[in-house]
Amino acid sequence: MKKYFVTGIDTDSGKTVASAILVEKLKADYWKPIQAGEPTDSDAVRRMVGSDKVIHPEGIVLAAPMSPHAAAKLENIDLRADQLKVPVTENTLIIEGAGGLLVPINDDEFVINLARQFDAEVILVSRNYLGSINHTMLSISYLKDKGFNIAGIIFNDTPNPETERFILQYSQLPCLGRIEPLTTVDPSTIQSQLKNINL
Repeated sequence: MKKYFVTGIDTDSGKTVASAILVEKLKADYWKPIQAGEPTDSDAVRRMVGSDKVIHPEGIVLAAPMSPHAAAKLENIDLRADQLKVPVTENTLIIEGAGGLLVPINDDEFVINLARQFDAEVILVSRNYLGSINHTMLSISYLKDKGFNIAGIIFNDTPNPETERFILQYSQLPCLGRIEPLTTVDPSTIQSQLKNINL
């Protein structure tokens, strides 16, 4: 089973839309290990993809829309990465992280640690805005320094060719695609983006 862990340079980088596009492009299953708050990302992906796609139940659902470590404390839950078990499937599995790389699960573990635990390649979603070069390069530097297997980068929303050129040249990572700005997100607009993904 091929596994990809989709993470972002910040909370609003577009991980869920990117995950839905990857599910359709790769005919993959979708799984959200940690969900904090509602509505859930699983429900969002379910509305974006075809009814034939498998959306696995979340590993854990926390009520409060905040960092998993804080949300778990509110519910007196001892949340640990090793409690989360990858669903069994013969399909490729798209695993969506929560927030950015260094969002804490507990006092000792970060969300990105799940990628290593699940033996998944990391796909980094970058959104173009003032400061995104710094955020993207910091994320890439951390992933490389810690020895994560990085599949590549997906750029989301308004294009910025110079920003993208610099990031790709400096990081030497492949561009896996560019998601165009979407005014609505539904199965038809998700399908329209499949041609832009190189994976």
